[in-house]
Amino acid sequence: MDPALIALFVGAALASLFMAWVIGAGSSGATPFAPAVGANAIGTMRAALLVGVFGFAGAVTQGGNVSEAVGSGLVGGISLPVAGVILVLLLGAGLMAVGIITGIPIATAFTVTGAVIGVGLALGGTPVPSKYGQIGAVWLLTPFVGGGIAFGIASVLPRPGVPERYTVAALAGLVGAVLVNVRFSFLGEGPAPGTVRGLAQRTLSVDGLASAVAITGLAALAVASVVRWDVRRDEQGGLRRVLLSLGSLVAFSAGGSQVGLAVGPLLPLLDEVGMASTTAVLVGGGFGMLVGSWTGAPRMIKSLSQDYSSLGPRRSISALVPSFLIAQLAVLLGVPVSFNEIVVSAIIGSGAAVGGRDAVDAGKILTTVGAWAGSFGLSFALAYGVAFLLL
Repeated sequence: MDPALIALFVGAALASLFMAWVIGAGSSGATPFAPAVGANAIGTMRAALLVGVFGFAGAVTQGGNVSEAVGSGLVGGISLPVAGVILVLLLGAGLMAVGIITGIPIATAFTVTGAVIGVGLALGGTPVPSKYGQIGAVWLLTPFVGGGIAFGIASVLPRPGVPERYTVAALAGLVGAVLVNVRFSFLGEGPAPGTVRGLAQRTLSVDGLASAVAITGLAALAVASVVRWDVRRDEQGGLRRVLLSLGSLVAFSAGGSQVGLAVGPLLPLLDEVGMASTTAVLVGGGFGMLVGSWTGAPRMIKSLSQDYSSLGPRRSISALVPSFLIAQLAVLLGVPVSFNEIVVSAIIGSGAAVGGRDAVDAGKILTTVGAWAGSFGLSFALAYGVAFLLL
């Protein structure tokens, strides 16, 4: 094997590890528990610890789908050379680092996607309009869908005629129904991922839509019953435990989605170099995110939890439920999605439902939206220009 190729691959792997650290320190490390910190349900440092652990678990068990999309689904007719992979990762990580230093939540998905497309097109690749349409639809709809759902949930939870033991329990049941249908890499038959619902069907030797609906319904009912009992006996403690559970699920989903932005560009190189498996690369990316969450996330957690909206436990729950649902949809579709966009939109929607305009910092929102739009355009332009001139 060519030593120069091995050296370049090691350089790309180090760039990927740095990118994973930046993601853990920024978007995926900050956003999942920001609502819980804003509601004073958990301290900043403990939130950083938990988000790192759950993010690592999500990266290893759910990271393959988005990783494949980033690695080979954004540009047709070409595989990025090692130098192009290093360029993509350094550009994406550099822009994210700027966001961490300034406290502005630059969208990781936007920077990495823009860089991959820019480098690929500069090297003669062909666009993939169907994938771009899918990604663009998710990106554009996320603020409206996530913020709208959060607004609706937060509008119902405080009503005196609708006790939390029923409304929060119903939301928890919905999350439970989705969770048993989420795909995990270790639950499938053979190499394909599988679901808890599928495992239950195989165990019970049943098949078909009716059994799938029944198992999903029973899981939702079980989760809702436990949450109803907990909230009924200790309302504040029960709400806090629901909030922390949702934060953990969102952190898990963040790991499954965001690790693809760090390691996805490496995957096409594995066949060429043959030094590591996809699972090993996912574990490495998850570890980088874990360290990033522990060492660099607290600043961004503080920014998101305090600067966007005044949050209580009910509004935080309202923000995290749509965040989890949208994140899992993105993982299922293999779409690189911004957790800054998901959670910030939900925080804004839930805060506006109860506090109106006074609960939302309009200036911070405008700055963030500008950062989202600018990060994609800037990363694409820089990647295209550098690759065209130097590669």
